[in-house]
Amino acid sequence: MTEHTSDIVILGGGSGGYAAALRAAELGKSVILIEKDKVGGTCLHRGCIPTKALLHAAEVAEHVKDAASVGVTATFSGIDVAGVRAYREGIVAKKYKGLEGLVKARGITVVSGEGRLLPDRSVAVGDDVYRGADVILATGSYSRLLPGLEAGGRILTSEEALALDEVPGRVIILGGGVIGVEFASVWRSFGAEVTIVEALDHLVPNEDIALSKGLERAFRKRGIAARLGVRFASATQTDSEVTVELEDGSSLTADYLLVAVGRGPATGGLGYEEAGVNVERGFVTVDERLQTSVPHVWAVGDIVPGLQLAHRGFQQGIFAAEQIAGLSPVPVPESTIPRVTYSSPEVASVGLTEAQARDAHGDKVTAYEYNLAGNGKSEIIGTGGLVKVVRIVDGPVVGVHLIGDRVGELITEGQLAVGWEAHPEDLAPLIHAHPTQSEALGEAFLALAGKPLHAI
Repeated sequence: MTEHTSDIVILGGGSGGYAAALRAAELGKSVILIEKDKVGGTCLHRGCIPTKALLHAAEVAEHVKDAASVGVTATFSGIDVAGVRAYREGIVAKKYKGLEGLVKARGITVVSGEGRLLPDRSVAVGDDVYRGADVILATGSYSRLLPGLEAGGRILTSEEALALDEVPGRVIILGGGVIGVEFASVWRSFGAEVTIVEALDHLVPNEDIALSKGLERAFRKRGIAARLGVRFASATQTDSEVTVELEDGSSLTADYLLVAVGRGPATGGLGYEEAGVNVERGFVTVDERLQTSVPHVWAVGDIVPGLQLAHRGFQQGIFAAEQIAGLSPVPVPESTIPRVTYSSPEVASVGLTEAQARDAHGDKVTAYEYNLAGNGKSEIIGTGGLVKVVRIVDGPVVGVHLIGDRVGELITEGQLAVGWEAHPEDLAPLIHAHPTQSEALGEAFLALAGKPLHAI
């Protein structure tokens, strides 16, 4: 057994772990980063980046199909699956190489292997032990499955779906959240018949109801079917197809079933509880400074209760590194973390939904919706949708919600409005470049300030 020491040992090299490593090294700390697969984690290799590459390929396919509407002669003849894969893998490889360079340049020691937290707060990897004054747990998440379901054959999780070497003719997607609707969007653009099964009453059910209904309308127009408010019962498969039984007695048959019912925290079997770290329903509990129940042991990212988003883990990693270094960083409230679903149309939001705002503030809430039909740039790129802004009466903006192609690029402005508790009256004088989609946000702020321009 060999013992290695550093200021900080980080278990997990995904978005939270590598961000903590980079920031800690920048602050002069020696860092050991332990990762059982590749630095970058799920987001870079099996999640955010490769799926968004697929979504861009899907967007290009849609543009080709619709080229005649803008006077461009083009013919869509199908999807080259191998070509799409090469494009996707090329992007991932380039980003991975860049990340490796950053890690190396900061002098971070990367250990390849599966680590386990020991009761003395060290981390074991095989026969080696890694000890730091502080330990950051950043082991990420995994694709959940429902009881009675096992991935394999024609039953897929998002990881197997990414590796699929064909465009399915028919696919059933179990789960209408972010992952489910993104894959539905890709496969429909690639030519598949898609049916989403969601146990709750709406797609993207955590979003404002205006966005959920808007996405449902857009998906119906695209030919994506949705079975809402009905629960999964069972699934059986043969060599050629899979059949899904629903609790209402109906059944669906397709070439593949994608199980997209969320992600679970990857904490099992890693020694956390044995080391005294409090774990509830698989999640590591932390205080507002991200410290676990064990002094000098911190946790970040998907294993911490809350939004499971790469940029949240990234920010928490930075926070933990700065906290350890004694900088007293300011905690980032969950309500100011932006959320984007990269389907077509995109869904983006930050802050409270109108329903959440009314639960918290009663009748002292007002909201305004601006339809993208009145926005010149949205008309040019051929997207419908809306911008919805929620405010406290005579008070700040508490929620910004958007649906439409490319609106994910606008959510940072919404984050600033919510995070800085800006009043619409403060925002109304600010100028939005013309013609841009950002003008739609400006119109909503103007309307809530009592001086609508292109709206009634």
